[in-house]
Amino acid sequence: MSKKGFSKKVALLVLAVFMLAIVAGCGGDKASDKASDGDNKVGDTIKVGINCELSGAVASYGDNARNGALIAIEEINKAGGVLGKQLEPLVRDNQSKTDEAMNVSAALVDEGMVAQIGPLTSGAVAGSTPVMMENQIPLIAPAATANNVTVDEKADKVRDYIFRMCYRDSDQGQRMADFAIDTLKVKNAAIFGSTSDDYAKGLAKYFQEEFESKGGTIVAVEGFMNGDKEFRGPLTKIRGKNPEFIYVPGYYTEVSVLIKQARDLGLSVPIGGGDGWDSPDMVKVAGAEALNNTYFTNHYSVEDPDPAIQSFVEAYQAKHKKAPDSFAALGYDSVKLLADAITRADSADPVKIKEALEKTQDFTGITGKMSIDEQHNPVKNIVVIEYKDGKLVSR
Repeated sequence: MSKKGFSKKVALLVLAVFMLAIVAGCGGDKASDKASDGDNKVGDTIKVGINCELSGAVASYGDNARNGALIAIEEINKAGGVLGKQLEPLVRDNQSKTDEAMNVSAALVDEGMVAQIGPLTSGAVAGSTPVMMENQIPLIAPAATANNVTVDEKADKVRDYIFRMCYRDSDQGQRMADFAIDTLKVKNAAIFGSTSDDYAKGLAKYFQEEFESKGGTIVAVEGFMNGDKEFRGPLTKIRGKNPEFIYVPGYYTEVSVLIKQARDLGLSVPIGGGDGWDSPDMVKVAGAEALNNTYFTNHYSVEDPDPAIQSFVEAYQAKHKKAPDSFAALGYDSVKLLADAITRADSADPVKIKEALEKTQDFTGITGKMSIDEQHNPVKNIVVIEYKDGKLVSR
């Protein structure tokens, strides 16, 4: 081999080693990589991703949660920010689609977020989860109530970086069953829920289990698909069973129409549901009279006289010319919880934020005082709301 050939090979070898060192440095531990940005050694802000359903089937949820989150960020920044830095919201629309929620999360990771608020629905959160877990960035789900959001039930393992601000479907299904039997004093019920998603199916399951365990009888079970607008056939079957109560787990888009048709058919018995009912469109579509004697489990009451709650309500109404629903309150609380965790961690490193979230005790939010349990769920009260002449009244 000539000296020239040997020198060329040595040069190539040195270059290859150098390139490998660069790749190893760039591809190191994800949590460590984010720590340099997360501890704010670089940049003047702390970037918070807001991945919400701003268009599509449940745009009402995402729009209101985004609004609540931005009010919280505005308040925090006016008070001096967190760790001396301003929170910078990165707001993106996942279009109420699971795959788009994943795409949004991936894009927000590239933009340098240290945590993500949203999505709202359990399905969309499931879409985001692989991205958040892989990149070790905490996600706080304001309103994703499916039990498996924070826990991989097949592996019996907590999803390390996924947290929620809302209670679980099992909690609210049981709460409505207890309310129906203990407060309304009914002995039998029908279930007429959506069969299109895990949210409604979970509510139906947990309601039935609790209702029957307390001695109640389910006299009929019917289902509908999301997007349906005609419910009279199944409602007629239910009417023939003479139920004392009808449980309707689903989203406001279908439930508002269903309740109107139920009343038109003469079904005057009490009707109950879950937090998916919470939308101003319920009154717009069903009408105030049809909604009398209906109840749903929710996260807070806009009528609560607590000064902190009323201050939030006033701020929201001043900015958006309408009362804040539970999704607005949950979006607000999610940001406040995140800021609290960053403060307690004394760092905006995503891993340290996650550790602080896990240690949350007695955090006071608009939706109640809460602690985070071992499965990343908040331990807090569930409110039952009654519609009275179009107004929301806490029970």
